Amino acid sequence: MIIHRLRNFDDYRRHVARMESIYSERRRLERDLQKNHSRAFDVPGFSYAAGKPVKFRADFAYSNGTDVNWREWLVCPVTGLNNRLRAAVHLADSELGLLPSDSVYLTEQVTALYRYLGQRFANLVGSEYLGEQVSRGETDSRGVRNEDLTRLSFPDESFDGLLSFDCFEHMPDFVAGMREVARVLKRGGCMMWTVPFRADLERNLVRASLGADGEFVHHEPPEYHGDPINAAGCLCFTHFGWEMLAQVKEAGFNDAYALAYWSDIFGYLGVEQFVFVAVK
Repeated sequence: MIIHRLRNFDDYRRHVARMESIYSERRRLERDLQKNHSRAFDVPGFSYAAGKPVKFRADFAYSNGTDVNWREWLVCPVTGLNNRLRAAVHLADSELGLLPSDSVYLTEQVTALYRYLGQRFANLVGSEYLGEQVSRGETDSRGVRNEDLTRLSFPDESFDGLLSFDCFEHMPDFVAGMREVARVLKRGGCMMWTVPFRADLERNLVRASLGADGEFVHHEPPEYHGDPINAAGCLCFTHFGWEMLAQVKEAGFNDAYALAYWSDIFGYLGVEQFVFVAVK
């Protein structure tokens, strides 16, 4: 797997200038993989999460209909994890160094990722946002814990690591969520997260906000993402740019950086994908 650590927009611009010919080769390879397919197909590779060779499932859903949205596909038939989640597991192992006995908080609970990580971490805590029907920190009839990432119920310095994948974009005030993460992490603890990321943007793109009357204000056409709890989906408030890393540091972290990665062997396609790390 090829990994580059980038900390700001200037780092990224220098990186892009160096990678131009490599990007072209990756695009050619990815076009060839989907060539002659118009519906679901398989891509052979090695699943790090499963620990063996598999055939990853790809499809044209969640895309423009012509080019596969690689980030959301290449699903491992053993673990049920797609490209971005398999890569996050792989990168968390190499970057965070979490031990099986460490306390880890995952900001989801009714997913394949929670079930997978539950087999690896004895002290894993997961949750979903259930709204006001269940008190924060309590569980519903299914045993699902309710947490609001902007107002967590955990004491200070509760966790060694925190993992959050495609959650912060659904918060009108995502910085409050970052501050809460910093609060509940132990000194030296790490957060790994993903969000819809526009590497070409220095500033975040605010798609929607919350008005003074509590109503949504749309600055871009409304965009809803899949939600395992709510069939109607979840409104996306932000597509993030590079300023996000500075905002994370201001929220209480000593360091924050992007990992830009790609691998044909492990099935981490999409020319280049990003996962983010912050250290308290």
